[in-house]
Amino acid sequence: MAKRNVTVRMKADHEYEAVNPQGNVVQIDMYDPQEKKSQSPMDLLLSALGSCASVDAVLMMKKKRKTVEDFYVEVEGIRNEGIPAFFTEISMKFVLISPDAKQEEFAKVVALSVEKYCSVASSLKSTITFTSEVKIS
Repeated sequence: MAKRNVTVRMKADHEYEAVNPQGNVVQIDMYDPQEKKSQSPMDLLLSALGSCASVDAVLMMKKKRKTVEDFYVEVEGIRNEGIPAFFTEISMKFVLISPDAKQEEFAKVVALSVEKYCSVASSLKSTITFTSEVKIS
């Protein structure tokens, strides 16, 4: 069983910072869109899904010796109206700019990436056990 961990620390009322053991930092905020400086936790979830699915898709296309001139994925989430406002639907649009790739092969690669290899997608589909512990210093 491989463990991963991050520490999330409050910087201000609506600002947080997540740091992994290697020291990589992600800024997070919960400001309204007009004041936003960083992604929100729900934005980060969409970013995690999109980037996770992208890595394998690009690597598989390159393994097939296809030219990758550009690549991006547009990820959109529809949230529940109530609280908690969880995602009820997420769609991803994968775009590959390549002079020698075929639509069918790219579609197969994306399906494999999302359905088989992407740990984030698998996590979203699975039952996860959450635990909480509190401590006051």
